Amino acid sequence: MLVECHSIEETHTLAHKLAHKIPVGSVVALIGNLGTGKTTFTQGFAKALGVIERVGSPTFKLVSEYDGTLYKLYHIDCYRLENPNDFLNIGGEVFLMPDDGITLIEWANIIQEILPPKIITLKFSRNETNASHRTISILGLNYED
Repeated sequence: MLVECHSIEETHTLAHKLAHKIPVGSVVALIGNLGTGKTTFTQGFAKALGVIERVGSPTFKLVSEYDGTLYKLYHIDCYRLENPNDFLNIGGEVFLMPDDGITLIEWANIIQEILPPKIITLKFSRNETNASHRTISILGLNYED
């Protein structure tokens, strides 16, 4: 399924809807180039879960954990990792089976070969002629607006 988002608000709205459709225990791969909306999506997702902390890019932290009113959100950024072994060396495997929340992984393509078989993938791309327009491809989830 493809979803067109024409603003930050529309990306947040999509994230809000998905936060209420994606079951606890899920891992969501967020894939796309720099500036395509992965962190913006995560901010909207976190807000929908009742997270009150500021959600930013965890690039230098690698893993951020948030307590929502519904359940936990684990936000991971693999951008600075070389390969799946780097992820495993930081104990990342525990985030691939979250029993008390949902894991969102930015740059998940870097650790693709160790991701669980049942994963939800969101692929982000930006329109070359309109910088605020995004296309988000949703795989592994039956999503209807």
